[in-house]
Amino acid sequence: MKADKRFLNQHLDFWANIKLISQKAGYTDKKTRQIKIHTLEEIKAVYESNNLDCSKVIDKNNKFTALGKLIVAYLQHRSDILRLQVEPNLMKLAEAKKTFEALRKQLKPTCPLPLNKQKGDKAGYAYLTGLVNMIIEANSRGFDCNYDPKELTAFTQNKFPVRTLSRRVDGAFPNVINPLAIWEIKEYYFTTTFGSRVADGVYETWLDGLELREVKENLKIHVEHFLIIDDHFTWWTKGRSYLCRIIDMLHMGILTEALFGKEVVTQLPIIVQGWTKQVKKKAP
Repeated sequence: MKADKRFLNQHLDFWANIKLISQKAGYTDKKTRQIKIHTLEEIKAVYESNNLDCSKVIDKNNKFTALGKLIVAYLQHRSDILRLQVEPNLMKLAEAKKTFEALRKQLKPTCPLPLNKQKGDKAGYAYLTGLVNMIIEANSRGFDCNYDPKELTAFTQNKFPVRTLSRRVDGAFPNVINPLAIWEIKEYYFTTTFGSRVADGVYETWLDGLELREVKENLKIHVEHFLIIDDHFTWWTKGRSYLCRIIDMLHMGILTEALFGKEVVTQLPIIVQGWTKQVKKKAP
């Protein structure tokens, strides 16, 4: 999923208000369990109850200003995209396993297919990571890929290190040094609650994106940044507020794209083929 261009390049003030409204008025409706699209009255109450000035959002005639209309349009878009695109693409364990096994049989991969960290009957392959690795191998046309970097991502100029990211990522193409793309994978098929570990994964990706933004702004080095997640129960039943945060990240320019469940199968091949074209252009 890519960002809607209407909401890209918005000032940080816009996102400050989006996050404040979402936090104070709620991300989801507790009765309908749907992603909220806040009314004028709800938005106004957020400002007034916190002794804040809402005049830039709601005018003296109790109508939305241009900024207010843009905020509501974004909230509508976020709700629609989560309901119509994200939720239907999130897989449950059985579907993820079936999709993984079918693709493994079809592609006969030689790339790493890591195991999950479960024990007993739950032990097995990390299905989403395996899908990502197989699809990259099948579409990378022989170019290198680091499927499990065990070192920090770094950028160089004239063979001299100029930036090193703070975290190890889950994958880098073609290498962890001067990559064209990096990605983080969050699969939680065996999770029964939405805990701090899951939430931390969202904020780790946020940190990566902020560091990559600095690299782009000051070094003019553009790196594509992806977050790939799955498990219907974890993200939709328990973690819809964090899905909202992911959509926010996407439109803030923190992410190049976010891939949800089955989108890995439909969209990742196209993405990887784009990477190979970039590598060919840079080849001497």
